[in-house]
Amino acid sequence: MDAELVQRSETIKKRLKQLAESLDYQGKAKQIKQIEAQMAEPGFWDDNESAQITVGKLKALKVIVGPMNELSSSVGDLSALMEMADEDESIAEEVAGELERLENILDELELKALLSGPNDGAGAILTINARDGGTDANDWADIMLRMYSAWAVGQDYKIELLDRHDNEEAGINSASIAIRGPMAYGYLKGEQGMHRLVRISPFNSEGKRQTSFAAVNVSPEIDDSIEIDIQEKDVREDRYRAGGAGGQHVNKTDSAIRLTHFPTNTVVQCQNERSQHQNRATAWKMLRAKMARLEEEKREAEEAKKYMTQARTGFGSQIRNYFLHPDQRVKDARTGHYVGNFNSVIDGSELQGFLDSFLRWRAGGAVAVGDDD
Repeated sequence: MDAELVQRSETIKKRLKQLAESLDYQGKAKQIKQIEAQMAEPGFWDDNESAQITVGKLKALKVIVGPMNELSSSVGDLSALMEMADEDESIAEEVAGELERLENILDELELKALLSGPNDGAGAILTINARDGGTDANDWADIMLRMYSAWAVGQDYKIELLDRHDNEEAGINSASIAIRGPMAYGYLKGEQGMHRLVRISPFNSEGKRQTSFAAVNVSPEIDDSIEIDIQEKDVREDRYRAGGAGGQHVNKTDSAIRLTHFPTNTVVQCQNERSQHQNRATAWKMLRAKMARLEEEKREAEEAKKYMTQARTGFGSQIRNYFLHPDQRVKDARTGHYVGNFNSVIDGSELQGFLDSFLRWRAGGAVAVGDDD
């Protein structure tokens, strides 16, 4: 047997052992059994909202435990395959292919191991606001909304539109969506910040190059089991008439809700539900999510000080540049991750590479690399 193949096999076994410890594989497997027993009890579905939260937790656990089970089984079979290769050299090529497959699975699982934040397994509430750039910025914000929606569909995540404010000329002023699925927040939280687009403006009759900006905010969609200290006296509620299509009820009543949290100057709004009561409940959920994100940012800032790094994830930072002129490219200003096809990022198919590179960047020390234009 080729010495290199033997060495790769040993390395895979060591990585698997380390990964099982870092992911708390045994603990997660135990949790799955407990949840499955809970789901089998009579009356589990009586409280549908609570049941759905539990099902979501089960799915998140299985995203880790399922591949780990498959990997452990395959690594066990690998020893037998290598023994066969000792007797028959023609099997060595099969061994090499299996080693590569197992290494790829390990790479994916090790990436998931970086999603270890307190809310990383939760769904995400993603808000996009048009910033500088006039109508181009409104159009850019709308393009980004479609980009994240396409990525979510590709991940088999569920999407719910929480709030949308269309611009009179084109695009949107702002929009908020909930993206629900295992690790949705963990993957998307690195998208928070300013996104810059450079292109020939379709709204400029002179065909001039235009730079426009859209700001993304990402918060974890947390359930009621997580305590968030919000005093009602610190929150102002405003009711207003919902805009856009929605039928007579939406257009003729003040059903939309805006909440302002004075201590943090945080504002959330919801107009997309069928009633004022539902809009209020969703707005409070959005406010709790933003408060959870603020707490997480405080912890991240402390970690950044500890390691002498600066986590550039605020609204004032330009995290990624998207170019349609003079050439097509998308480059992350923090990680340096680069894709030479603008449309493949915007249609969601190559967005995952940016999300993965951010996780590795944060784990590796978070030193921004900047951009070249």
